[in-house]
Amino acid sequence: MRPLADILRPNKLEDVVGQKHLIARGQILFNLIKHGKIFSMILYGPCGTGKTTLAYTIVNELDLKYEFLNAVINSKKDLDEVIDKARVSGGIVLIMDEIHRLNKDKQDLLLPYLENGLITLIGLTTANPYHSINPAIRSRCQLFEVKMLSEDDIKEALNKAGKYLDKIDISDDAISYIARLSGGDLRYAYNLLEVVYYASDDFKIDLDDVKKINNKPSLYIDKNDDGYYDVISALQKSIRGSDVNAALHYLARLIVAEDLDIIFRRLSVIAYEDIGLANPAIGPRLEAAIKAAERVGLPEARIPLGEIVIDMTLSPKSNSAHVALDNAISDVRMGHVGKVPDHIKTNSKDYKYPHNYKGSYVKQQYLPDELVGRKYYIPKTTSKYEVNLKNIYDKINNM
Repeated sequence: MRPLADILRPNKLEDVVGQKHLIARGQILFNLIKHGKIFSMILYGPCGTGKTTLAYTIVNELDLKYEFLNAVINSKKDLDEVIDKARVSGGIVLIMDEIHRLNKDKQDLLLPYLENGLITLIGLTTANPYHSINPAIRSRCQLFEVKMLSEDDIKEALNKAGKYLDKIDISDDAISYIARLSGGDLRYAYNLLEVVYYASDDFKIDLDDVKKINNKPSLYIDKNDDGYYDVISALQKSIRGSDVNAALHYLARLIVAEDLDIIFRRLSVIAYEDIGLANPAIGPRLEAAIKAAERVGLPEARIPLGEIVIDMTLSPKSNSAHVALDNAISDVRMGHVGKVPDHIKTNSKDYKYPHNYKGSYVKQQYLPDELVGRKYYIPKTTSKYEVNLKNIYDKINNM
């Protein structure tokens, strides 16, 4: 009953799929194994790319004693037992899955044994270790990126898998389709191949057989991992950069993942951060599109969302408003505040009420004495609307 992905897990470096930048002759892991020496390391990268496989391959190639723990599931007591085994054997390799979730108590327990070499750590994570791993752990480890597998890598692995599935007869189109659906996740590809194999009548598999089982890609946008934020970031940067085709592509990935909530939140940010005063009508139009998408739900929600994303992408852009506020916030945090002028304090008799004056403007000081002359807002001229604001701004400043 072992899953195919487990049966096919390599024991030798030469059988590992992809990761040539680490395991090809002359590369880092190849040479470490060649010289019979490893150091504490963290392997990071997307799901299904072979992090665990690489860890097991390393210890198998070097015939090292090892223990496998999961930072979430296993307790401090489990870690104590590994340390005791290390003391008895004179050293042990600890493969720690989800290392980014290791809590402070376990970290404090582990650190001295990493320091003295009693434990050699191979940490596995889908998160970016530069952001998510405790610096004390990170400084004692070498960081190696495990990269997304290509479609060719996946196809190569699937073709090799055929000898483990008796009487399988699968078309090249079906292999290519599974590879494309996998999104670089080999575990996903193996699992789908195995399901299609056992769900077939006579183990003859074509493209239609795969589509009956699954026609939705394995998108790497797990909310706990960097890939999720990469897609969101790419959506915003494509809209900001006015590339409508790229913006629609990343919107499509989030729609296929059925994550409407993040689409709504991110588009709301973009409307005010990147478009802002260049096209202030975009805010209400986006709100209308969001309400329409919420009302109709998927799959029809894609229609108003596609329309508003095209509108936002091709809209003139201005970040002047949020940059102006950020400049003001920076001043406040640096301690540049000063006293509120007396004449604009609550119930001041010296306050000049602008509506009582021609043009609803009267010259008086509003900034604290220490900040008179400070300018946070720098108008842009990317749209007629903000040009009009600039003209008013300049006129007031020159009075």
